[in-house]
Amino acid sequence: TSTYDGVSLAWSIVEFIHDHVCCRTLFATHYHELTELETTFSGVKNYNVSVQEWDEKIVFLHKIIAGAADRSYGIQVAKLAGVPDWVNRRAEQILKKLESSNQTEENREAIKQASDGSDGSSGMQLTLFEVVDHPLVDKIKNLNPDQLTPIEALNLISEIKTEL
Repeated sequence: TSTYDGVSLAWSIVEFIHDHVCCRTLFATHYHELTELETTFSGVKNYNVSVQEWDEKIVFLHKIIAGAADRSYGIQVAKLAGVPDWVNRRAEQILKKLESSNQTEENREAIKQASDGSDGSSGMQLTLFEVVDHPLVDKIKNLNPDQLTPIEALNLISEIKTEL
């Protein structure tokens, strides 16, 4: 979806649940625009996970607190999830450009050209739909973990790691 499609759908779902389903619902979203619904609907309350920022990193404090999140931590979460550094650096470039623009067509073109070629991507293109055959994938698909002893499983993990 486009951002506006996503916000519109999420907004409409919240309204429907509030007005027609009338049940307690946990609705997690990354659309900060939806936090305004708390001022419109008496049954909507915002909560977020408490975060401590430190040295350009974040630490989730595992505590739910009242109120909307003060900002988005998507790129930091991507780092925590193991997304490659070159992807995160490029995301930071794009984010800075998006935050300083009003998203006109010429700004979209500027975003495409924002990289100076030092993003570390090595021109690698990832695919969403094409299945890439790899012998390790076949090996993993064909094994039966229920027939492995613990030592066989450890040896297999070591072998796969070596092959990777």
